[in-house]
Amino acid sequence: MKKVKKTNPGLVTLIDDLKAATRNDGSAIWRDVAKRLEKPRRNYAAVNVSKINRHTAPDDLVLVAGKVLGTGDLDHKVTVAALQFSEQAASKIKSAGGECLRIDELAEKHPKGSGIIILR
Repeated sequence: MKKVKKTNPGLVTLIDDLKAATRNDGSAIWRDVAKRLEKPRRNYAAVNVSKINRHTAPDDLVLVAGKVLGTGDLDHKVTVAALQFSEQAASKIKSAGGECLRIDELAEKHPKGSGIIILR
């Protein structure tokens, strides 16, 4: 069986950078995220804002290896990193005082990966 590779050059670069961060810092969280992103896109997480609200506390760091969708409300400040954000999700997170980041930005800000919650 032929092995299928990712064709999106930005995603391939992100996966390589996350693996390099694991080698440099010894943090296993970035290898886990890279493994999730290597899987087919149909297996990526699709997380609603309501799920982020239920499973986090104020000022938490959240990582979604997929897309954040806008269903639900957010009543506290949270920093969320994901591959993609719907327009509605990004506006709800920002209106609650939170921040929307790309995964590589989160990896640069927190190289050890401590305190990050991965939602699926």
